[in-house]
Amino acid sequence: MKLFRLSTTTVALTLCLIGSAQTLTPIPYGNFNSWVVREIKESPIIGGKTKTVYAIGPNDTIKGGIPYKNASSSPWATSNIMAKVMGITKCSNAVFPDTRSNNDRCVKLTTILEGVKAIGIINIKVLVSGSIFLGEMLEPISSTKSPYSKMEMGIPFDRRPTHLVFDYKVSVPDDNRMMYCSGFSPRKQLDTSDNAEVYIILQRRWEDSDGNLHALRVGTGRERFNHTTPYWVNAHKLPVLYGDITQHPDYKPFMGLISGEKAYYARNSRGKMVPVQEEGWDDANATPTHMLIMASSGCGTAYEGTVGMTLWLDNIALQY
Repeated sequence: MKLFRLSTTTVALTLCLIGSAQTLTPIPYGNFNSWVVREIKESPIIGGKTKTVYAIGPNDTIKGGIPYKNASSSPWATSNIMAKVMGITKCSNAVFPDTRSNNDRCVKLTTILEGVKAIGIINIKVLVSGSIFLGEMLEPISSTKSPYSKMEMGIPFDRRPTHLVFDYKVSVPDDNRMMYCSGFSPRKQLDTSDNAEVYIILQRRWEDSDGNLHALRVGTGRERFNHTTPYWVNAHKLPVLYGDITQHPDYKPFMGLISGEKAYYARNSRGKMVPVQEEGWDDANATPTHMLIMASSGCGTAYEGTVGMTLWLDNIALQY
């Protein structure tokens, strides 16, 4: 995969905020005014309808069941996917373009139950939280197992922003109890509530002689939202904290290192998808090699969430 590199070459996109002291660098397509529209016909055995699936990138329309690759100029992937399970083509879409005002578009992320039903063959429902992230979703999806192995998370990046800046709005259902629904296992009602969330993570990655990927955490910004906002909150600033932040007054457990079964995946130099294990906190002055930005209508692990939880975002940028 050819990843979009966000580095000093993006200075042409930089806008001055306060004299020369602070600058704002928009992330390409982070204003969500253009979209790729995919028109995919699902298998006849589940109805054969043509489903619209959206991707973030330059305006384009793609017809047919073609596995999606990021447009070369777009660093964004979404949880919208085309799956082929047991020979059946099925699509899922939980990330949509939406309109704020005067034809200014944004992104809408919502949590849904996606169903697949074919008499005598398959009858499942899967909970999907609408998510966007820097990286790539690997299509076609062939199973619900090991979901993170189907997502290449992060892009090459070597700068040190002070904040992630974005506009947002949140809608939280009255009954905010989470459920777990992975398809073939029984649906479970959980006793916890859900949150929408946005995060930025900066890592310094390296590969060992066996092709395993390791990382130290350079910078962290992670925020969760559990209340409905009746209006847009504009130019919200999420601080990026550097080094070991476990003693920082703003540190929360969900901001910790990501490893073990929860580790995200990336391709190694041999082209194989492997987990990226965060093994510790880097020096506060370290230079990152990769950046992860993710936003989601849920904060649980895969297949956990609250149906109807919705997050709108617009104008995502990095402040320096």
